[in-house]
Amino acid sequence: MTEYSALPDTLSAPKPATATTRAVQQSFKDKLDFSNRQSFEDAKRGFIATIDPITIAHDRSDRAAFDLSQMHFLKDEAPDTVNPSLWRQAQLNAGHHGLYEVVDGIYQIRSFDIANMTLVRGNTGWIIIDPLTSSETSRAGLKLANEQLGERPVVAVIHTHSHADHFAGVLGVITAEQAKSGEITVIAPIDYVNEALSENLLAGNVMNRRATYMYGNLLKPSATGFVTTGLGAALSMGTTGFIIPNDIITVTGETRNIDGIEIEFQMTMGTEAPAEMVFYFPQFKALCMSEITSHHLHNIYTPRGAQVRDALAWAAQINESIDLFGDRLEVQFACHHWPTWGQDAVIDYLKKQRDLYKFIHDQTLRLANHGYTKEEIAEQLTLPDSLGKEFYNRDYYGTVHHNARAVYVKYLGYFDGNPAHLYPLPPVEVANHYLDFMGGADAVVAKAKDSFARGDYRWVAEVLNHVVMAEPEHLEGRALLADTLEQLGYQSESGPWRNFYLCGALELREGLPAGSSTFAASEGMVRAIPLFNLFQTMSVRLNSDKAEGIHLHINIEFTDSEATLLTIENSVLHAFAGRQHESPTATMKISEMDYKRLMMGLTDAAQLIESGALKIDGDVTALAQLAGLFDQFERRFPIVTPRKPWN
Repeated sequence: MTEYSALPDTLSAPKPATATTRAVQQSFKDKLDFSNRQSFEDAKRGFIATIDPITIAHDRSDRAAFDLSQMHFLKDEAPDTVNPSLWRQAQLNAGHHGLYEVVDGIYQIRSFDIANMTLVRGNTGWIIIDPLTSSETSRAGLKLANEQLGERPVVAVIHTHSHADHFAGVLGVITAEQAKSGEITVIAPIDYVNEALSENLLAGNVMNRRATYMYGNLLKPSATGFVTTGLGAALSMGTTGFIIPNDIITVTGETRNIDGIEIEFQMTMGTEAPAEMVFYFPQFKALCMSEITSHHLHNIYTPRGAQVRDALAWAAQINESIDLFGDRLEVQFACHHWPTWGQDAVIDYLKKQRDLYKFIHDQTLRLANHGYTKEEIAEQLTLPDSLGKEFYNRDYYGTVHHNARAVYVKYLGYFDGNPAHLYPLPPVEVANHYLDFMGGADAVVAKAKDSFARGDYRWVAEVLNHVVMAEPEHLEGRALLADTLEQLGYQSESGPWRNFYLCGALELREGLPAGSSTFAASEGMVRAIPLFNLFQTMSVRLNSDKAEGIHLHINIEFTDSEATLLTIENSVLHAFAGRQHESPTATMKISEMDYKRLMMGLTDAAQLIESGALKIDGDVTALAQLAGLFDQFERRFPIVTPRKPWN
């Protein structure tokens, strides 16, 4: 890993808001009606109890799994270093935590994590909707509910969709054995397993690294640091797990009766998540909208990295929810933020959320058909006041700017048709050429200082990025880029944008964050991974250069599941379930779980052989050769400074 020296103290301290930034903050105060306090009334409605301090211990670490105890500064008025609209959202998220009643029989744990955990009271026990990101936070939420509402067993878990903040805390409320035996029903939409694991394993390392920026995990809570994610108060950093569902919802209109509670399901696939559903409770007249609606504009493309989402389908599914349930509901709640009560208010909210996504979709394509590029479209697209002045449609998480670019990419890809952009140079090479043309790093930094003084921060960020990519030890240039990103962060109405900018500034000032050097899945996650998904992950880790010219045929005789043939040819790994090679290079005899743990680095072959858990026939050296063909991903790779050369 390439490392760069930290900036000296004189250059690395946080800076106050500039006059330009203060003017941006005032423009938001002038534009939006901050006297409207309905969101605050809704956010505190139904409050029952919380924990104090709002700190949840980690099962295996001295650090907390979740901690809002340092967020008291949000009680003050918005400072110049935070967009006042984002400050309002931060107050709503962090200032309202604990157990809340939605209606008699439906309760939510809010701000114990980035998402909500919902508990529905059945005849004998709890139906839990979305058990958060980590076991520690979901366990603490269930404990609080049992203390306040009476001890009840968990009888079912519903996963609304395939994002980790809605399933990875499941082992805090049930065990894998309870799900496997069918003792507890675990419900999820079709394709949930593949989508959840493909996102969290195949691209897990790079997504997790970028997520440290998006969710502000590296920032200290303060008026110049972390204030919110927008989507929730903060992301928990506890123990994760995964359980295979034992009941799958496949089509709209399916119903279930769980512990006396009737549930009507609507499939919303390919919207906010590839596998997602919403559902209605007739006896409560309550609609759970999963993450299809929330109190902000969501991400059509999420900056941590994910597949671009379908804004048109998103709008259509909200409209279908209105058609299916609108004339029967009295309250709408979701897996983030606070509910909306009253049929008229809910329908107005749903319609404007629907039109938010359809407006961005339709107007982006209108302008694309005029020949505008994604950057030109994003620069000119503005919501009408009827949508844009509703606080629940603001840019607290997604933004109109980057969502418009996402719609363009969804239909037209990253290439804008200009042949000059068809075969671009990589960042370091292009940076060196720019500096050569512009008279060198010193000349660029001198000019950038003038642009910074004029408040032209977007331009300063662009040109100084070339300086840092070409000459990361140019301390003055790196310091000015950090100061620039900081001002852009202060101005951002989007929580993720603020966090990205401020984390970038932090990395420029202090260097790469400390932490484990390689990415590894947790024991709880590995235990539930199907072999098919594990082999997909191995294929992504195969280093093609090391594997070139190698031919391996490994028979894996699982002691507790179907035999599998593992082959490497043409620098590609294949796994064929139910097959064995007639003349294998080697044969492994091992249990499925031990194999998973071996492949994910949770144990090694020597330990397994010594214990008798692994037996090898044939060419033992071939298995040693196999182990050396896979990359270990660097968890803390640089983002705002150049990556090490690839060789």
